[in-house]
Amino acid sequence: MPHNTRPKFNLGYVRTLHQQEELRLLRDHLLRLDPGSRRDRFNGFMDDSFIEFYAAKCADDGTVIIAYIEDGVVRGAAELHSPDQSADALPEIAFSVEASVRWQGVGSILFRRLISEARWKGYHSLRITTGAQNQAMRALARKFGAHLMFRQGESTGTIDLKQQPQFGFAKFAVTTPAEGMRTMLQLQRAYWKLLLGIYGWGRTAEQRRL
Repeated sequence: MPHNTRPKFNLGYVRTLHQQEELRLLRDHLLRLDPGSRRDRFNGFMDDSFIEFYAAKCADDGTVIIAYIEDGVVRGAAELHSPDQSADALPEIAFSVEASVRWQGVGSILFRRLISEARWKGYHSLRITTGAQNQAMRALARKFGAHLMFRQGESTGTIDLKQQPQFGFAKFAVTTPAEGMRTMLQLQRAYWKLLLGIYGWGRTAEQRRL
């Protein structure tokens, strides 16, 4: 593939994984990460046994996993760890995206969905930590308002959720292929309802005279 050619976008969807029942989906995704991506995700090389232990821990400790899925396979994941697992009592977030779906906006989609989830839980700020060499994640974090500092070979910072825009279509987030069609119909209905309201269409002749 030429250097400047982006991979073809494949149709996928986003949903939250069931912790215990779908442990293998997160585990297999993390095991598929190439060495560079694995180093970026965990800020160092971690072997397969560590990843299997880590995935099992996420399934047991209440971590919210929002996954980007293609053909039943997780290709990207956003993790929201509860504040009671953090030394500074801040919920921590982490992201991983496989090379096959990079440069397609998957990271941004997961980030928005994760922020909506954090707001729903009542969190006011989030902490993000990534390797100093992970340029893509640092850029994505800054896009969403993170102020990063370098410390001991890693970048760490916080995201103030009060400063984040409200993503108006969060309730339309696609969770399954069938919901994708329902989402499109809902958006179309909302659009036409708004348009009819603006121009007064759909009102009776007596209402228009009034």
